[in-house]
Order: sequence, then structure tokens, then C-alpha cells
Amino acid sequence: MDLYCVMCVSDLTVSLRWFEVFFGRPADEVIEEEHLWQVGENAWVVVDARDVRAERLGGAMVTLGVSDLDAILARLAAHGIDHEPVETYGNGVRHVVVLDPDGNSLSLAQAPTP
Repeated sequence: MDLYCVMCVSDLTVSLRWFEVFFGRPADEVIEEEHLWQVGENAWVVVDARDVRAERLGGAMVTLGVSDLDAILARLAAHGIDHEPVETYGNGVRHVVVLDPDGNSLSLAQAPTP
């Protein structure tokens, strides 16, 4: 099974810069007007600014499991991207919400090291 999570955005130029910082690289693939970042073997985050998506702006929510939360947050901070406070759950998972320029929620979660 494959997973495609679409982030509807209002300004493609602004959003592409933001997502390139968020993921630390340009899109892995561009298919017509969609820009795709591969986040797992069969999982993709898709940025789409087409007018047909306008009613869904800012409504996406996705959580990505990461292995080095602090390094990602440092990269984001270096580019002026803010985030909500980092939470640590009872099971040791560290979690933070980052909002893109349109308000789409990209959460980062790091499991505790064994």
C-alpha cells in the first residue's frame, strides 16, 4: 500500500521554500503541478497549490516519525521556522507541531532510544 498526504497551499513559491527547509532538500519528484517528498518507502507528502484545492487550505494534519528531532528543530530555527513547544509523553515519545505558512500541521515525533 502507498500513502500520499496532500498539503494544499495558497502560494507555491513560498510553500516550496518552506517545505525544502522542513525536509532539508528539494522535492524528490515533480508531477505536473504536484511536488512530492518521499518520507518512507511507500509514503509521500505532496504540496499542491491548484485552485481546485483552495477550499482545503490549512486543513491537513500529518505526523512524521523522526530519529533526530533536535537536529530538525535546529535546522528549522536557523531558517526562522517556529514550532509549538516540544512535549514528552508518558511513554517517552517527544512530539512537536510545526505549521506551514497556510496552517497545515506537520507533527514530528521521536520515539525514545532503547
